[in-house]
Amino acid sequence: MLVSRERLEREEAQRLAPYGFRSQDTRGRAHPEDEPAYRTVFQRDRDRILHTTAFRRLEYKTQVFINYEGDYYRTRLTHTLEVAQIGRTIARALGANEDLVEAICLAHDLGHPPFGHSGETALKRLMIDHGGFDHNKQSLRIVTQLERRYPDFPGLNLTWEVREGIVKHETEYDVSDAADYDPEKRGHLEAQIANVADELAYTAHDLDDGLRSGIITPAQLSDLALWKTLQESIGWRGQDLDEMTRHRLIRRLIGLEVTDLVNQTSRHLEEEGIDSVEAVQLHPHNLVGHSNRYAVMNKELKTFLFDNMYKHHRVVRMQVKAERFLADLFRAYSDNPRTLPEQVRHKAEKGDFYRVVCDYIAGMTDRFALHEHSKLFDPYTRT
Repeated sequence: MLVSRERLEREEAQRLAPYGFRSQDTRGRAHPEDEPAYRTVFQRDRDRILHTTAFRRLEYKTQVFINYEGDYYRTRLTHTLEVAQIGRTIARALGANEDLVEAICLAHDLGHPPFGHSGETALKRLMIDHGGFDHNKQSLRIVTQLERRYPDFPGLNLTWEVREGIVKHETEYDVSDAADYDPEKRGHLEAQIANVADELAYTAHDLDDGLRSGIITPAQLSDLALWKTLQESIGWRGQDLDEMTRHRLIRRLIGLEVTDLVNQTSRHLEEEGIDSVEAVQLHPHNLVGHSNRYAVMNKELKTFLFDNMYKHHRVVRMQVKAERFLADLFRAYSDNPRTLPEQVRHKAEKGDFYRVVCDYIAGMTDRFALHEHSKLFDPYTRT
């Protein structure tokens, strides 16, 4: 028996809460296409994102630790997969559209350059006189222009709702610019879920990677309210932190965070009488969020990570090197365009030169950027 798209849409409509976005209500694609017989529009978007070159490159892009630091640390790809898993769990519990959440989560970091936030800092500075750089905008640029897989249009031709979710991606460190996507409205519930799933995932796995690397020790965490809650919840008294205990602590952290988030958001939705997608988007505040208790504990943990991990000398040294690598590449390509690969050079000659150079660098993996730097600046490396 073939389960048709129409049947999937009917079942979806029955399953979702009134504020969940139904795929049959999409505003559609920029370029009209026939839709598949057995996938909803958001399922198709998810699949298109998964098969992109940009998605595969996330495997070798930095989260916090540069690729060569070790095989066990998170990369942009593993982070993205963790965000998608957490996002789907939250969406399912709240009656939101899991497929829409997953598509947004899988696309949310496509625009990150190599070397994590250090790479973005470098490109922002280098592009300050040429239109700037922002990884959210770059993610949208990738799915609407840079990925070329179809003869009739550039990009992936994703639905409006997925593109809106990418554009309205916001976390404590990211502010969205939704000029062309109903800026007077906040993100639909699925976009808000993707945002909090991102924050939850990177906080948990940065803590995990920090403990694994030795940059953070349990003794440093002992005064944090959230750490005390985790210890008590698994009955750990703060002895030596072995690998199994670390796994248990991080797993419990994610579990407690998701539970609090789902319960508090459900209360928000009920108390505010939210009964439609429109009501979500016109509400004066985001509806997806933590209780006051967890919001305070999370803020304390994030401040700790910022001061003790992201500013640790090992991480800062990696950041300094990364920024220098990208600045060297940008200047080399800009000063002598013939150092660019032929295809990229021809594209630059026909369009916005600095934007094409920025696109080329932003698309690099850590490994490729390091190889390119060696080819251009190490006299003993073959070009």
